[in-house]
Amino acid sequence: MGQLCSRCMQLLRDFVAFVQRMSSNLVHLIKECLILISKCSCLKQNSSKARQLYKPILQPHERVTAQEFLQHIEAGFEMSPLGKESLEALRTLAFSENPGLQQSAALYYLHMSQHMSVPLPVEHLEPFYALLRSADLEVQQMSSLSLVNFLLEGNIDKELVVQMGLLEPILDLLESEDPTVQCNSCACTMTLAVSESNREAIGAAQGVTPLLALAKSYDPRVQQNAVGAILNLTQSEKIQQVLCKEGALPVLALLLESPDSEVQYYSCAALSNLAANARHHEAMLRPGSRFLLRTLISLLSSSVDKVSSQACVCLRNLAASADIQAEMVAEDVLPKLLSLLASRSEDVRRASIALLWILSQHPHNQDTLACAELTQSLGMLLSAHKRDPVIVGHAACIIKNLSLSKNRQRIIDSPCIEGLLQTMLSTDVQEDSLHCVTSCLAELAKQEGATLRMVQWMDEPLTKCLVRLAGHLEHADASFQAASIIQHMMGHEKMMLLLKRHIREVQAYLENFLAHRELRFQQLGLSTFCRLREDPEFSSAFRKSQVAKLLEQVRQETEETQELLRAAVCHEDS
Repeated sequence: MGQLCSRCMQLLRDFVAFVQRMSSNLVHLIKECLILISKCSCLKQNSSKARQLYKPILQPHERVTAQEFLQHIEAGFEMSPLGKESLEALRTLAFSENPGLQQSAALYYLHMSQHMSVPLPVEHLEPFYALLRSADLEVQQMSSLSLVNFLLEGNIDKELVVQMGLLEPILDLLESEDPTVQCNSCACTMTLAVSESNREAIGAAQGVTPLLALAKSYDPRVQQNAVGAILNLTQSEKIQQVLCKEGALPVLALLLESPDSEVQYYSCAALSNLAANARHHEAMLRPGSRFLLRTLISLLSSSVDKVSSQACVCLRNLAASADIQAEMVAEDVLPKLLSLLASRSEDVRRASIALLWILSQHPHNQDTLACAELTQSLGMLLSAHKRDPVIVGHAACIIKNLSLSKNRQRIIDSPCIEGLLQTMLSTDVQEDSLHCVTSCLAELAKQEGATLRMVQWMDEPLTKCLVRLAGHLEHADASFQAASIIQHMMGHEKMMLLLKRHIREVQAYLENFLAHRELRFQQLGLSTFCRLREDPEFSSAFRKSQVAKLLEQVRQETEETQELLRAAVCHEDS
């Protein structure tokens, strides 16, 4: 190894002094104990037999090992701390019945866990079994903490820990009466539970019950780690069934009211995972008791972003039925969500608008949601976050859902249409959010009031964007919707003037539409062609193109289709 720094040298000196002091005290205590026993009258009758009953606590080979280990430490780790000599010494110390020697091994591992930057060899996991099983509290504390450190730093393979048989002693330590040991063993379990195979192993080893008990601990460190472990376990559908059977739902629901925001977040996230499975909804939302729903809605007002964001996620997962959605709206959830839409946190904005999208799908909620405050917020959100595909996609879907209600005029009067148009300039054609935007605008364009609003905001960049999008037939839906928006606006002079700058591009996508196999494209292409042909410039351009040939082809195909239909109808009548 290289030269140790002054800090590490001091740590080693302190460690050596500790072990030496401990060994000296140990020998002194042994002598005192033996003297007191030898003076007892019960030994005077047969002293030779009594001497045979008491073996030295420190075995000869252990004494030699301890001395060599001290010499190794005093030498400044000239040999590798992970070498064969160190490993043999650690095994001897760890499996000793002497708590002092076990403490030496545990302290050595703790020191390594705080300074190592390389993986711990598999062989070094073996002594942990004895250390975690030790009857000495300090050994339990130090060994469990060092194992946590190794796991958190990635120095140990998590699945290998379970394969080496360390899960059983870790779970046994969950039932310790010492808060530090409880805290460390919970942290170990939480870290191990990130692996699917480990989660199943924890469930099979009955690890759920003690974790639920510690989730109610009065020690905040223990409670945090216990609930964190439960959160990781909820990622397994199989363990979800075990958790629900063991009574996890009421425990997690009550923890939502914890004064500790970390506990609130962990329990809310665990409930979100459970709510993602609709089979748990009945148990989570028992009729006549809506404690969970009301508590989650109250958490939307949390000052901690990740808590309010996770509450949105949980509510979204629970909103699988129209009744639950209506109940959320009735609980006055809208003002809270409006506040979250203006959050500085991206996660909070995304989670809140996703919940609003779910709520807007139910017709019964649309009249309530289509208020001026929400439409204003959506328009502002689109303008401020036009490059965020999650915000853009969900906002467009919400606007489309609300435009189906009788309050459509509120959307037309809001900044929503402008916001939707502007997002097209910033959205990649391959993104799903663009389809949501064009679909929403195409639906709005069916209303003359909305069309007028669109024309008002149209300019050269937007016109070019729409025409270019209409030509991207590989993205069929977005292409069709863009062409539909153009067709609805062609009745206005401003739009016709803008389109004349792109005659060649318009002609190209119309030719593709007329040659398309889908009837909807042919019909839209024909109706657009008929309207544009009334303009002299477009009419002249069409005469010099392949449009006339394509029109004749469509006509022939249409006549053939009509003949087949007539024949089919005649056959049915006969």
